[in-house]
Amino acid sequence: MKKPLYLLLSISIFITSCKKNDDQPVTPEENEDVVIENEANDFTWKAMNSFYIWQDEVIELDEDRFADENDYNTFLNNFSAPNILFSSILSPKDRFSAIVDDYDLLFNFLSGVFKTNGVEYVLTRPPEGGNRIVGVVRYVVAGSDAAENNIKRGDIFYAVNGTELFAETDSDGFITSSNLDLLDPDTFTLNFAEITEENLTVPNDVNIELTKAEITENPILVSKTLEVNGIKIGYLMYNSFPFGSDIELNNAIGALKNENIDELILDLRYNGGGSGQTAQRLCSMITGQFTGELLGKDTWNSKWDEIFGSEDYFVDKIDETPLNHLNLDKLYVIATDDTASASEYVMNNLTPYIEVIHIGDVTVGKNQLSVTLLDNETQDGGPVGQPNLELPYIALSEELGFTTLEDANPNHKYALQPIVGLAENSAGFGEFTDGLQPDYFLTEVLGNLGQLGEQGEPLLDLAIEKITGTSSKSLKAPISEKLKIKTISSSSRRKPLNGILHKGFIGIQ
Repeated sequence: MKKPLYLLLSISIFITSCKKNDDQPVTPEENEDVVIENEANDFTWKAMNSFYIWQDEVIELDEDRFADENDYNTFLNNFSAPNILFSSILSPKDRFSAIVDDYDLLFNFLSGVFKTNGVEYVLTRPPEGGNRIVGVVRYVVAGSDAAENNIKRGDIFYAVNGTELFAETDSDGFITSSNLDLLDPDTFTLNFAEITEENLTVPNDVNIELTKAEITENPILVSKTLEVNGIKIGYLMYNSFPFGSDIELNNAIGALKNENIDELILDLRYNGGGSGQTAQRLCSMITGQFTGELLGKDTWNSKWDEIFGSEDYFVDKIDETPLNHLNLDKLYVIATDDTASASEYVMNNLTPYIEVIHIGDVTVGKNQLSVTLLDNETQDGGPVGQPNLELPYIALSEELGFTTLEDANPNHKYALQPIVGLAENSAGFGEFTDGLQPDYFLTEVLGNLGQLGEQGEPLLDLAIEKITGTSSKSLKAPISEKLKIKTISSSSRRKPLNGILHKGFIGIQ
């Protein structure tokens, strides 16, 4: 069995523009050797040519695209920056590949470390409609500036630094024009509002300045046991799959097991993804009766599939630490349009083995995996238990030699996070690019968010209803269509690299 790799949660620190450089093509004089002007361009093309899953479908990445080295170098020199080149060689199928100009930021993000003021929000239309935008606070990160300022779930902001937010969208809901970049600086002031009984958005004169800081967020937001009608229901709200979080997750599952829970509600509504190895282990914790059986598999391009194409199996340990197993044959999952990647891995890969009941909204649809590529063309290494091979660019773990960073090109810090493979479950199903469909559809509503992990929160109440057969007041009240939250964007979507299904090598345990 090959060592399980990592999956990671869509969008980049550098997120690429889709425009080619407008500079005039560089034409060398006859018999003059062309010198590459930007080494990062050379790395970008060669790394994508080697690992990109759609390499054979992109003309500019074709092996015979260039007549000679001068032709190749001339092509590269037509792009003033690697991100412009990167955009030009992406497949139309690709929604998630990314490029960053500082791999330190990338590695921090993959470990769950990033700058935030602590406000996790969704951006939606106000009840009045139009192009205006309001932000609704979903939750606040512990230890953040927002927590210090007593911002809480359900608070609504309509402006930043006194400027009202707006976003124009096309017929498919994609943003075509906006001022949402007002939310990007490290420090800004949020201007808050309230929704009146007449469904009007009215400023409430609350204005709070917030500053972002580097924080490691605990992905376990809530873990508790609820007893309803004599049924013990475990509730676990898990908001990401960062590297190195497996022991804490195993402990949380162990605590629920010690409570002798009958059912589990896994809340992934805001979880954009993370480490696939953590997702694999979570599947194994939820079950326990399938250890050693095939959980899922992935396919790479023809250059690398024989080496890196792999199968994941249900496991029973984290290194030498035994997993806590719940041995469930049914799982209730709360998932929404901000649920992606490793979260979808859990849902899709458990489906052939146990009943997975999906409550909420259609998920993002991320059935692809990526790796981290750095400018180190000469390294070697290999999957655990296999001979060392020449493995250009791919970020290797410490146990495989960890030559990647030490021997990387010192002249730049660009890194790529391209799609390199396609994932499927043990039954061979992996085509859910349109998202995983809910069994019971329900969205969050302005003015009726409830408290996460508490009865009275509608999505949790719906899951409880399906377990116990007892309905809740939160589900009986009529809901105005104007108050239903229809996601335009969110803090999850605006996080660097969120949602990338990652099958990386840095940090293999």
